[in-house]
Amino acid sequence: MRILIAEDLYLLREGLSRLVEAYGHEVVATAATGAQTLDGLLRHRPDVAIVDVRMPPTQSDEGLRAALEARRRVPGLPVLILSQHVEQLYARELLADGAGGIGYFLKESVFDGDQFLDSLERVAAGGTALDPAVIAKLFGTGSAPRRLEKLTEREHSVLELMAQGLSNHAIGERLFLSDSAISKYTTSLFAKLGLGEDDHGNRRVLAVLAYLDKA
Repeated sequence: MRILIAEDLYLLREGLSRLVEAYGHEVVATAATGAQTLDGLLRHRPDVAIVDVRMPPTQSDEGLRAALEARRRVPGLPVLILSQHVEQLYARELLADGAGGIGYFLKESVFDGDQFLDSLERVAAGGTALDPAVIAKLFGTGSAPRRLEKLTEREHSVLELMAQGLSNHAIGERLFLSDSAISKYTTSLFAKLGLGEDDHGNRRVLAVLAYLDKA
């Protein structure tokens, strides 16, 4: 994969570069500011980008806003946000186009290279990879969205793991269920969420959006 890394801390930026290169991928560009991030994303159009939320000059949300603007200009451009913070408003906006190719992880939740690269590859392939802590922050602790009320407890568990980016097989392993059982649950929850097979969007992405949408 061709990867862009946007991180203002030199040691972390270099560490990420060496990590992805060790797995056989190419770092096509690095960025240390929000402006550099947007320029690099549009210039190189990487297979996937790793972007920090808070970058110079203000150390607020420049990285995330650069990712949003890049995806506005290049719909579906794959981006994995890697940050110490969850910016709820922009994170929801990042997911709102339903195009997929989105990941959001807290730096403290990444425990090994295999896990991180697996998530990065899912994002590059157009899927989602969301940290459970990010999901909890976005979803909140209030009542479930109205469109999810029809889901069973098991279907809700499947959808939560789907939001993390897990495949059906991985979900089955986590819940100690067969692949065929997970397939039945996903088919059922898609139907209950009104996501037919003829939908043009990625049904898994649209289901995740339903999970995160409290409106």
